[in-house]
Amino acid sequence: MTPAARGFGLVAFIAICLGAGAVGGIVTGSEIEGWYRTLEKPSWQPPSWVFGPVWTTLYSMMAVAAWLIWKPAGLKAAAFPLGLFGVQLVLNVGWSWIFFGLHRPGWALIELVVLWVAILLTTWAFFRRSWVAGWLMAPYLAWVSFAGVLNFAAWRLN
Repeated sequence: MTPAARGFGLVAFIAICLGAGAVGGIVTGSEIEGWYRTLEKPSWQPPSWVFGPVWTTLYSMMAVAAWLIWKPAGLKAAAFPLGLFGVQLVLNVGWSWIFFGLHRPGWALIELVVLWVAILLTTWAFFRRSWVAGWLMAPYLAWVSFAGVLNFAAWRLN
């Protein structure tokens, strides 16, 4: 694979991951000052401005992780781990639409558990091919774990 092809691959993975974040952000952004503002939230919840930079960083790290899995032999050779990656990315977007779009914290919590398992499986599959890629996914798993606790608290408080 040429250096140009590898560079294009990295740009493509970044675009896919940040694009997924943007699709989730379509519904999230409009609800932060609306419906979400009316919810009771735990006192330990971070301020709203923290979420954007954290998610941008996580999506960027996820993109590099997926690229590291793809780079050695391409999509066909990495179909299983990248397939898992795609599933968790769709679930990631789905959570935003369920929680913020449908205003269903309980359903979103159920979906988040499925998302968490998908991230865990993806991270495991990435670790089997690249320690760096696996570790790049670890903060995402940790953040989604924290998000799950926040989701649970929001569901219980409301």
